[in-house]
Amino acid sequence: MADEFPPTAPAAAPGATPAAGELRLGPSGTGKRLVLLHGWGSDADDLLELGPLLVGAGVEIVALQAPWPHPAGSGRQWYDLQQSEWPQLPEARLALRTRLEQLGRETPLENTVVLGFSQGAAMAIDVISSDGGLPCAGLIGCSGYPHPQWQPNAAKPSAVLLTHGIHDPVVPFAASEALQKQLEEGGHLSQLLRFEGGHTIDQGLFPAMRDFIAAQWPQS
Repeated sequence: MADEFPPTAPAAAPGATPAAGELRLGPSGTGKRLVLLHGWGSDADDLLELGPLLVGAGVEIVALQAPWPHPAGSGRQWYDLQQSEWPQLPEARLALRTRLEQLGRETPLENTVVLGFSQGAAMAIDVISSDGGLPCAGLIGCSGYPHPQWQPNAAKPSAVLLTHGIHDPVVPFAASEALQKQLEEGGHLSQLLRFEGGHTIDQGLFPAMRDFIAAQWPQS
């Protein structure tokens, strides 16, 4: 992702033992977690510094790394976009579900908000909101798109926030409009925030994203 966020210097969680393919920031065992899923050709580092800009010091941040190397030779991918009909998608879907369920043994998924960018957004939306999805507290999809044959599961509605640049040259803005329509038809509460820009996460939307995340935590 080409974003340049304000410089941050968050410390790693004391005593944290991240699994292979993930990075962590913030304190563990707080009961609140933000999970980040990067886009095609990036890696877990790409979104990590975004986390502290969206959540307070009492929230653990986990950035997951996609399983396969990108065909360009650097970065990672959740599945190969260049292969016709995306044959890796079913395996990628199952792998992400397994990883989120494993994280849910530490912090309940009901206390977990997932944010994905581009291909990471498509993966998050698919795994969390489709039939047999996961009971995450909330979902943010930035510059995402719907997978073929994806349908949201009305039995497990979750709050979804979508963001997308209206001049996105990589994933058309219409992709998020289609996502929002399908989510609402499936009974999910959804909001689409547009901005004047391209394939990125707009800093001007950070306040709205912070408010959305804060509203998803279970009330004590």
